[in-house]
Amino acid sequence: MVNRASLVLALLGLSAVSLFAQKKSKPSAPDQTNVLICVKGLLGCDISVLTPDEMKQVAAAAKKRNLDYCMDGGSLCDPTRATGADAKAIEAAHYRRNLEKCLAGSPTCQPLLLDAKDSATVHKEDAQRNYDKCLNGSPTCDPLRLTAGQSKAVQDARGRRNLDRCMGGSPSCDPLRLTDREAAGVKAGAQRRNLDHCLDGLSSCDPLDLSEADAKAVRAAAQRRNRATCQQGLASCQPLELGPADLEATRAAFQTRNVTACKQGLPACDPSLLTGPEMAAVTAAFQQRRSRQRTEESKP
Repeated sequence: MVNRASLVLALLGLSAVSLFAQKKSKPSAPDQTNVLICVKGLLGCDISVLTPDEMKQVAAAAKKRNLDYCMDGGSLCDPTRATGADAKAIEAAHYRRNLEKCLAGSPTCQPLLLDAKDSATVHKEDAQRNYDKCLNGSPTCDPLRLTAGQSKAVQDARGRRNLDRCMGGSPSCDPLRLTDREAAGVKAGAQRRNLDHCLDGLSSCDPLDLSEADAKAVRAAAQRRNRATCQQGLASCQPLELGPADLEATRAAFQTRNVTACKQGLPACDPSLLTGPEMAAVTAAFQQRRSRQRTEESKP
């Protein structure tokens, strides 16, 4: 029994020794950190410890990175490193980017790099942009580049814009550029605006530019505004401009406001203007208020 147990322990010991020997003899995986850093082109790459195969891998990655930079027009591109098909692809990509800039009117466009066909297309697009600017009244318009037909269209558009400004009373209106018919329409529009200003009582009203009928309508509107102002008790009331009937209505409105102010105990109340019945009504209003206050104070 003892011999059997000893045999089992001996076998287990031999297995453990064998397993340990296998683990010890198995080579550990090399550290790939430096290789990854070099492949990605990052700082800290140590090329002195790279194997020949790793060196080829790093070189291929650097070539791919440079090609991507050049294809995208990046500032890190080194076109001298490209050869063969890569060089042609980079040149084609550079040409396309420059063509797109020229077609968009970019100031970084290099027109001398374009071929005859693309140069003609770019010139046409640029002429159209200039024409659109001139039509819209842009300060960057170059009228010398317009054709005869475009110049006429631009002049017509400019005339319409000027007419719109004149009809709207804009200070940038140039009346000297108006035709006789347009000038008549602008004058009529100015008179309508002046009449509206006068009817509304605005300071921009020019009463000298009103016709007799318009002046009569303006005076009637001013009287209505003054009557309403006086009846509301506003400080801008001009009582000397009221007629007898309006003056009487204004006094009645003031008397009503005075009674209301006195009933409410407001500082605007003038008790010396109250009649006997009005004073009685004011006294009753105060008594009712005091009675309500006492009732509220007596509530638990």
